[in-house]
Amino acid sequence: MPHNIDEITRKVEEASSFIPALLKEMAKILVGQKYLTERLILGLLTGEHILVEGVPGLAKTTAVKTLARAIHAEFKRIQFTPDLLPADLLGTQVYQPKTGEFSIKKGPLFANIILADEINRAPAKVQSALLESMQERQITIGGQTFRLDEPYMIIATQNPIEQEGTYPLPEAQVDRFLFKLMIEYPSREEEKIIMQKMSLSNDPTPINPVVKPENLFGARRVFDSIYIDENLQDYILNLVAATRDPSAHGLESYAKTIQFGASPRASIFLNRASKAYAFMQGRGYVVPQDIKSIGRDILRHRIILTYEAEAENLTTDDILNKIFDTVEVP
Repeated sequence: MPHNIDEITRKVEEASSFIPALLKEMAKILVGQKYLTERLILGLLTGEHILVEGVPGLAKTTAVKTLARAIHAEFKRIQFTPDLLPADLLGTQVYQPKTGEFSIKKGPLFANIILADEINRAPAKVQSALLESMQERQITIGGQTFRLDEPYMIIATQNPIEQEGTYPLPEAQVDRFLFKLMIEYPSREEEKIIMQKMSLSNDPTPINPVVKPENLFGARRVFDSIYIDENLQDYILNLVAATRDPSAHGLESYAKTIQFGASPRASIFLNRASKAYAFMQGRGYVVPQDIKSIGRDILRHRIILTYEAEAENLTTDDILNKIFDTVEVP
């Protein structure tokens, strides 16, 4: 391990000083939901996008709105519906009769944090309108390209149980999300607190903006320098490779359950997000547990199962659990 780890850790402690204040603000609204809150902050730190899946009423939208209110940034919410058009997201050219020229009217994607609510309610052509902004951080309207301001983050939600009138997300788009989060029901104790809080008053709890864009930019510069050993980089590559060729990694019984494995983005995101996770823990170096903690959230939406897996009622999480149990940890 390099001798400057102590120096990196000191910089991490300084650059991450805003995180406790951010967690405190979000806790004013959210009860429990540590997993969701932590992953949203990781997405914010890395500047990547997140897909959140859960049944109605689990505070998915509330969590995103609370995060946005705690940041000095522009927030837009887009409610996806079947009649939505790409121009409703991107913007369009508007003819000006007085000048005889076209002007650009920018759409809601020109913001810093965008909540794409029930993204699977809109058809594929609308979902695909997000692709350029998610990957290139730019939007093209009428042949004119506009760079998007940083920070830029799309958080999409979808309902897993109500499939009538929904459209599956294109694989190319799903792969651009850093995480796919599966939100569970709160515990009995947490739900009791939620019930009591919601019965007290309808007045919104004030959320103070405690994070400035420069906090995020500074954090990114610091966690990019966090040390990750070459053995851990090989561990990441082995995990991703096991999704593509299970037999070569001691998982012969799963060879017929995976149709397509994870893309190279999985390796890139695992490496980057593990550094961000170490940053949140106040460390200047990555440990195997960092990778294991976030690995399922990064890999679960990048694996396409076969009909054999579906017939055996196997889920991607079942297969990932076996992969993480089997692949040797350095």
